[in-house]
Amino acid sequence: MLETSARLLRLLSLLQAHREWSGPDLADRLGVTPRTVRRDVDRLRELGYPVNASPGTGGGYQLGAGAELPPLLLDDDEAVAVAVGLRTAAGQGIEGIGETSVRALAKLEQVLPHRLRRRVGALNAFTVPMLRGPQPSAVDPAVLTELANLCRDAERLRFEYRDHEGAVSRRTVEPHRLVCTERRWYLVAWDVDREDWRTFRVDRVTPTPPHGPRFTPRTPPAEDLAAYVSRGVSTRAYASHAVVRLLVPVAEAAERISPSAGTLEAEGEDSCVLRTGAANLDVMVLHVMMTGLEFEVLEPAGLTGAIRTARDRLSRALDRADAPGTPPRSRDGGGRTPPLHDHVRGPQKHTP
Repeated sequence: MLETSARLLRLLSLLQAHREWSGPDLADRLGVTPRTVRRDVDRLRELGYPVNASPGTGGGYQLGAGAELPPLLLDDDEAVAVAVGLRTAAGQGIEGIGETSVRALAKLEQVLPHRLRRRVGALNAFTVPMLRGPQPSAVDPAVLTELANLCRDAERLRFEYRDHEGAVSRRTVEPHRLVCTERRWYLVAWDVDREDWRTFRVDRVTPTPPHGPRFTPRTPPAEDLAAYVSRGVSTRAYASHAVVRLLVPVAEAAERISPSAGTLEAEGEDSCVLRTGAANLDVMVLHVMMTGLEFEVLEPAGLTGAIRTARDRLSRALDRADAPGTPPRSRDGGGRTPPLHDHVRGPQKHTP
């Protein structure tokens, strides 16, 4: 009996790790006959595991989806990955996930062997998450599920949308895909009334059923929708755009520049191109400088002028620091210093 139970667990592990197995392959892996494999598959079905079988020479066994979630078998590395992921999920921007993750983690840690519990504990005790900027608004997981189902079923979505100024509008769209970047969720959809593709922040979406009717999916606006959304939130949403060559490999630049701050394109082994946007060119100077990387302006030409203006302003500040008591000077050499807010309104980049 003990041998049979161990073999069932081994069979279940194989079915969970592989899309489809032939009967002879399973028999070879388990060291039994194909007839024994068939009996073991029947036992798994009795325990609630939906094992599908396809007949013929090309057929085999495959673990399907059932009405209830059966127990899963995880190896050591998988168990550690799931435990760490559940702890991390508590800090993600999806409403309700934190509490659910704690409950699931409690169940998992209860059955973890001591050696694995120590690994998980060490990873969490000595890991500090570094999150950039203010935390985003939480997304209702029920809304995410609803949007995903509408994308899957090609069914129109009706909703109220709140923009960054708080104004609310009613929209009808053909939802295509959900994109997650930097703990924000976006919906890429065809706006029926505006007859164009649009990107919506999911935390600003309030569905207003009933939805429908069904539609024929359109060709998406780009093959790489992650890059498409990145360009939208980092460049197209702003009045001023720039293209800058960064004098570092693209992998190094990606460590400093998030998808919501700009899109990167490899140019060579030691350089890459950054496309980004900002409220104006003065803010753009700060935005590029804050990457901490050497760069070269490709466009627009006005950005070079804004950099010179910033350079001159910094030089004058250094001159005044070296010569205390010198009266303030404006850029044209007069006696008035222009107000700071006339030139710089802050380096922050706001996601639309």
